[in-house]
Amino acid sequence: MTSKDHEKIYDPLMEGTDVPADGDFSLEEILAEYGTSREQKILRDVERTISAEAQEQTPVEPEVETPAPDAEVQEAPPKEEVPTEPPEEKEPRRSHKRILFPGTYRGHAAPPEPEEPEEEPEPPEEIPLEEALPRSPHPISLEEVVGSTVDAVMEEERREPLIRPRLGLFSRRKLEETEQIPQPPEEPPEPEEPPEPELAEVSEACGRAWKSHRSTVPAAFAMALVPIVILAAEAYGVVIPWWSDALANRAAALLGCLILSALLCRQVFSRALHQLRRHRCTGEVLIALSALVSAGDCAAALLSPERTAVTPYAAAACTALAFAQWGLSRLSQGRYETMRTAALDDEPSYLVTETDQGACKQNGAVRGFYNTFKSDDMPTLWQTALLPIVAVGSLVFAGLSSLGQGRSGDFLLNWSAILSAGATFALPLSWSLPFSRLSRHLQKAGCAVAGWQGAEKISARRELIVTDVDLFPPGTIQLNGAKAFGEELPKVYSYAAAMARCAGCGLERVFDDLCRSEGGWRETACDFSFYEEGGYSATIRGESVLMGSASFMRKMEVRLPGNINLKTGVFLAVDRQLAAVFAVKYNASENVDFALRMIRRSRMMPILASRDPNITPALLHRKFYKKVKVEYPDLSTRVALSEAEMDRGAPRALLLREGLLPYAEAVVGSRRMCAAARRCTGLSLLGSALGTLLAFYLTSLAEYRLLSPLSLVAFLLLWVLPVLVMADRVGRY
Repeated sequence: MTSKDHEKIYDPLMEGTDVPADGDFSLEEILAEYGTSREQKILRDVERTISAEAQEQTPVEPEVETPAPDAEVQEAPPKEEVPTEPPEEKEPRRSHKRILFPGTYRGHAAPPEPEEPEEEPEPPEEIPLEEALPRSPHPISLEEVVGSTVDAVMEEERREPLIRPRLGLFSRRKLEETEQIPQPPEEPPEPEEPPEPELAEVSEACGRAWKSHRSTVPAAFAMALVPIVILAAEAYGVVIPWWSDALANRAAALLGCLILSALLCRQVFSRALHQLRRHRCTGEVLIALSALVSAGDCAAALLSPERTAVTPYAAAACTALAFAQWGLSRLSQGRYETMRTAALDDEPSYLVTETDQGACKQNGAVRGFYNTFKSDDMPTLWQTALLPIVAVGSLVFAGLSSLGQGRSGDFLLNWSAILSAGATFALPLSWSLPFSRLSRHLQKAGCAVAGWQGAEKISARRELIVTDVDLFPPGTIQLNGAKAFGEELPKVYSYAAAMARCAGCGLERVFDDLCRSEGGWRETACDFSFYEEGGYSATIRGESVLMGSASFMRKMEVRLPGNINLKTGVFLAVDRQLAAVFAVKYNASENVDFALRMIRRSRMMPILASRDPNITPALLHRKFYKKVKVEYPDLSTRVALSEAEMDRGAPRALLLREGLLPYAEAVVGSRRMCAAARRCTGLSLLGSALGTLLAFYLTSLAEYRLLSPLSLVAFLLLWVLPVLVMADRVGRY
C-alpha cells in the first residue's frame, strides 16, 4: 500500500474524469479503460519482452509470493474486483521491467528476499511513467472547436484556382464586390485664431490715425477748390492773367496744385500700397493711379508739342485725392469710436451673436471681437473684383482712342480723362461713411459693432430673439396683492419663489423679494416641467405643485373661485387644490415701446422667447404699440431660444447697457449700415463703369470741349450726392 503522500501524485491523472479518487486500480485496468490501440500495442510489447527473458533463465526458482507489479502503484480492492490471472509466460515475475512513477523510488515497496545473495541479478530496466503511459486526454472547449472550423473554412476560401471558371449568365454564384468605396475626406482642423492685442492699445492707435488723417482734410479740399474755381471763372468768360495766356502756364499751375494735393493726401498713397500688398484693389488704388497719370499728362503738356492743346484733367485728380483723404478720416473715426467703446470694459454686460433663428443676446465677452472687426468688408471685396477691370479697360480704351487713331501724343491725355472718370469720388466713401455714421451713433447708446462681418452676421436673417427681461426689465413687474386658500403665507411664498426660480422668468425677482420680506424659506423643486397651456409643474416636499395662469388651472382640473377675474394673475395649486392667487401687474417701458416701434419700421421681426405664461402677443398689444408684430413659436422652441442666452458665441456686437433699446439699436443699425454700404458700393461701381465708357466715347471722337475738366468734376460730384444721403440715413432710426 502506498502512503497518502504518494497517492496525491495520481491526482492529475484523475482530473476531468468520473473515477473516484479513493479507489485502487491495477495498471491493466487503467490501460484497458483509457488506453487506445497505441497503448495496447505498447502493453503487448512489454509482455513479450518479459516472457522472452523468462525462457532464457535456466535455473528455476521456487515460487515465492511477491507483490504484483501493480502493487507498487495501488492495491486492488479485494471485494469489488477480481484481479485477472496473468498468462503462463509471466510466471518468473522477478525479471520483468519495473515502472517507476515520478517522485517514487524503490524503497517504497518491500523487495523480495533473494535466496542466493551472492548471485544478484541485473537490476530491471527502469521506464519512466511518462514514456510508458499515454498522455492524459486534454479537454477541448466548444470555442476552440468553432474557431478551428471557421479557420478551416476561411483557409479554403483563400485558396483560389489559378484559372477562374467563367460564370454563366444564369450562374447562382454570388459576384464579388470589386468596387472600392473611397474613404471620406478628413475634415481640416479649424484654424486657430491669432492672438488679439489689447483693445485699449488699438483704441489709442486708431485715435492717433484719426487725428493724423483729419488734420489735412480741410487743406486738401481747399487745394482742390483752387483749380475748380479758376476753371469755373474761365468758363463764365473771366480772363485770368497768366493763366489764360498759354497752355503751358495752365499745365504748370495744375501740376503744382496736383503735387501739393499729393503731399497733403500722402496717406492715400500709403493706403493704396498697403492694399496692393494685400492683393486688394480699392478706390484708393485707382485714385492714386489717376493722380500719377494726370501728373504725367501735365508734364506732357509742357514738353510734347504733339499733344492736343486742351487743359489737363488734374483738377479732377486733386478733388479725388481730397475725397479719398476724407474717406480715410471717416474710416479712422469709425474704428476709433468702435474700439473706444469696446475697450471700456473687458467683461461687458452682453454680446450679440448670430444663431439659426436670428440675432441673440448672450453673456458678454470681448475675446474674438478684434479678429472679427479687422476682417475685410464687402465694399473692399466688390471693388477688388471690379476695379481692376476698370483700370485695364481705361488703358485699353486710351490706346484705342489715341494710338488706334494715329494720335500718339494724346495717349496720356486720353488715359487721364478715362481713368479720372472711372475713379469716382464715391468709391472711397461707400464704406467709410456708413460705418463711421453708425459707430458714432452706437457709441452714444453704449454699443459697438465688429465691422462689416459682425454687422452682416447679426442682421442677415432680419430677426432677433427677445425674452421676458428684454420686454419687461427689472422694476416693471409689480405684485399688487396675494391671497392664500387654506395654506400658510410663508409656505405659499416659498413654493411660488421656487417655481419661478426653476422657470427662469421675470417673476423670479418678484417672488424672491416677497419670500424674503414675508419670512419664507428657500425650497427646492424636483421634476420641474413646462406646459404649453401656460404653466409649470413640480414636486416640492413630496407635494405636487402647479403654477400658471387661470386657463392653465382649469385645464389641469383645479377649481377656481368664480369671483376672480385677473388677466395677468398667477395661480398656485398644491395637490390639485388652489393654494394662492397673486395679482401681478406688468408696466410698459418707454424705451421698450420705442425699440419695438423701431424694429417695426425697419421691417424686422422679433421672436418672443418668453417663459412667463402671461407674456403673450395679446399682452404686448395691450401694453405697447398696437401694430407691433412678434413671432410666437411653440413652447419647446421658446424654451430652447431662451436658453441660448446662457451660451457664449462669437462677439459680433458688444452691449454695455441693459434693456431692449441698445440691443435693438445694434441689430437694426447693423442692418441699415449693411444695406447702405451695398447701395453705395453698387452706385459707385456703376458710376465708375459709366464714366469710363462715356469718357472713352468722347475721347475717341476728340470732343474735348464736351469733356472739359469742369464738366468731368461736376459729373463725378453727382455720384457723391446719393452716397452722402444714404450714409446719413444710417443713423436716423
